[in-house]
Amino acid sequence: MSPKRASQADIAVQLGVSISTVSRALANEIGISEVMRAEVQKVARQLGYKSKHVYSVENLDRHVLALVPLGGATGHLTSFYHGIVEGMRAQAAELEIKLDVRLVNEDSVDDVFVQRQLQRTGASGLVLAGIDPAPEFAQWCNENEIKLVLANGLDPRMVVSSVTPANFFGAYQATRYLLNAGHRKILHYTHQVRPTIIQRQRGYEAAMAEVADAVPTIVTTNDYTNAELVAALRHGEFDVTAVFCWNDIAAMPLVDALGGGEGHARHPLSIVGFDDLPIASMATPRLSTVQVDRVAMGRAVMRLLGQKFDGEPAVQQVEIGVTLIEGDTVAAIE
Repeated sequence: MSPKRASQADIAVQLGVSISTVSRALANEIGISEVMRAEVQKVARQLGYKSKHVYSVENLDRHVLALVPLGGATGHLTSFYHGIVEGMRAQAAELEIKLDVRLVNEDSVDDVFVQRQLQRTGASGLVLAGIDPAPEFAQWCNENEIKLVLANGLDPRMVVSSVTPANFFGAYQATRYLLNAGHRKILHYTHQVRPTIIQRQRGYEAAMAEVADAVPTIVTTNDYTNAELVAALRHGEFDVTAVFCWNDIAAMPLVDALGGGEGHARHPLSIVGFDDLPIASMATPRLSTVQVDRVAMGRAVMRLLGQKFDGEPAVQQVEIGVTLIEGDTVAAIE
């Protein structure tokens, strides 16, 4: 005689809770605490309970919540995070990981907010896209066995796993492109806040340091807004022939005002951006930039989470290769 198949009633008896509580926990419904959900799923696995839900009991703990900044999703960075999310969804389906994507206002994202979202969804995995967590929050995730991965983020302390573009080498490549075109006075316009963007500045500095007569100039968004930088360049405040911007969005006002062509500066500056957003190909002239494979980034994020669910303890920092796009905004200097 075959052994009796475990039921939700068996789980309820072992835990001393109602069958309704067990059913809701197994279905990942809201209103069940994370502690209770975890206990129900643990006992279900021990008893060999077979779930009627799409995700088997063995995979109920493979549930990931991805928080994507609302500004980045609906503003200029729409395509950047859209590509990452599409990559995450595709890879999650292959790995049988349940993925919940939530758009959030960056200003409202703090430790309490994220903890509340995790509790509501019952997720045991978390993706922060373009959101840098406080050290205390990363520690909280470790203590509560929340698998955390940063998408388009970097943890210099190497406590949290992450996936980024090859920011250093992409910036190095972009700067070498300008240097190879004969430019020596190259300004780098940057945003010194996030560790990922700081890597782009370091790539610029490394490339400039390799050429003896190169003259580096670094300007930050704290010093000049886009409009102020355009005005300063128009009035000759900086003695430069080229500008490498930290992203395409920062580069576009310079292309419009200083990139050459009818109505533009008489002696146009060479300009290079980063990310290869759709606006780069729509610009006239076409912006020279560094292309980021955002779908590959999203896939890599979910692969890291899959490994963590399978017990991989190592912190990993994954870089996705980038490609230089030679547009029409770089002119050679004889």
